[in-house]
Amino acid sequence: MTPEKKRNEAGLPDGGWGWMIVASCFLVTICTRAVTRCISIFFVEFQMHFGHDYARTAWIHSLVDCNTMLFAPLGSLVGNKLSCRIAVISGGFLASAGLVTSSFATSLEYLYLTLGVLTGVGFALCYTPAITMVGTYFCKRKALAYGIAMSGSGIGTFLLAPAAQLLIERYSWRGALLIAGGFVANLCVCGALLRPVAPNGGLTTTAASADSEDASEVRQGCDPCSWLRGERGFLLRPRFVVLAASFVLLATGCSLPFVYLVPYALDVGVSYQQAALLMSILGVIDIVGNLTFGWLTDRRCLRQHRGMCYMLAVALEGLCCLVAPLLQSFGLLVPFAVLYGYFDGAYVTLIPVVTSDVVGPSHLSSALGVVYFLHAFPYLFSPPVGGVFGLWSLGFRIGTFSWQERELEPWKFCICKGSCVLRSCGQGCVSSDMVQTGSMCRGRVYKGSMWSDSVYKGSVCSGSVCKGSMWGGTVCIKAVCGW
Repeated sequence: MTPEKKRNEAGLPDGGWGWMIVASCFLVTICTRAVTRCISIFFVEFQMHFGHDYARTAWIHSLVDCNTMLFAPLGSLVGNKLSCRIAVISGGFLASAGLVTSSFATSLEYLYLTLGVLTGVGFALCYTPAITMVGTYFCKRKALAYGIAMSGSGIGTFLLAPAAQLLIERYSWRGALLIAGGFVANLCVCGALLRPVAPNGGLTTTAASADSEDASEVRQGCDPCSWLRGERGFLLRPRFVVLAASFVLLATGCSLPFVYLVPYALDVGVSYQQAALLMSILGVIDIVGNLTFGWLTDRRCLRQHRGMCYMLAVALEGLCCLVAPLLQSFGLLVPFAVLYGYFDGAYVTLIPVVTSDVVGPSHLSSALGVVYFLHAFPYLFSPPVGGVFGLWSLGFRIGTFSWQERELEPWKFCICKGSCVLRSCGQGCVSSDMVQTGSMCRGRVYKGSMWSDSVYKGSVCSGSVCKGSMWGGTVCIKAVCGW
């Protein structure tokens, strides 16, 4: 009888209650990563309500992502010292409280604290321990188990993106956040399912010697002292250092499409409904990437080459981002969403898998805390920096234009911060291409939606319909006002 069969007959992990752990982790990824992705749907509402530009509003998403990763070591520490169950339940309470209190926000700074910090820390307490628990229950089917668990991010994005928009339209952004808080409270239920691995002495000596690392994973995955005992040696392993560097570089760019895909699509003339559909497509294909790469890298022919599979997914994901600025229509953005979503799903699935392969199962909990911590600062700074680069690129492009102005009366248009290209349309009609660095014009507040078919109320062109779009803190407004 092979060691693997003896292992299974002994009732040790690689199935059984492990599938309930996978289901729990699946729901955790929906309530954490998918909800984080869908926060960008609230941005236009936040911007219009509080009167701030997109760059400042984007800090909300950055703070949620950053704190989820920044406090990942805290999640590992609580999971190791107390239990993964306590960590996830505590995080569920914090995240739900953050979303509920965000529904009463009176300023953007208030949202930074409640949605960005409180919810982000709650997600951190849930995310790493749940992922670690999957690794303590699975050996042979580890990549597949992680693929199923991590697919919650894509499935959640597909379902929650349109649902969030419908809730905003029906109950306003405050009501939508309140409902989201109740939904995220289900993290407490997920935590209750995270039953620790029961000690089992039925494993034979032969099996233990043949698969010592996996047995060590079962015994030590949630060891209360694993973080505090000399388990930091893996930090100096060359393979882990190289892997960590790749995580930092990839995290710098991989979050930008989730933040700017909708604004960029609107900027190139895609309707709001189609832009939201792009996010749904990305989410669905993300699921396919999770499952297929998880299944493929569990095959015997690829199990020893998971690192190469990871590098392939990373390279192709970067290539998708490289060609994104050339895509100027919905028809071209759909293939981008498909390819990027697929390889992002593969990358997300392989993070814990390749980390476990490099550091060993017994160090997985602590290593994942470090790995996700390394994502924190790229997630924090890359969206605002991406907004700045978006502003500069448009500024350089507009700098090649000439200023044209013909007999325009000052009261017929708002003077905005930035540069303008104006031309006369005759008949007293003004067509303006304005680049505005914020949502506030001097003496004018634009009320309504800024992304599509917004009506400027209270301005000199009251009653006229102005189509606008936004990309990275820069509002490109093409307004035709008939006086």
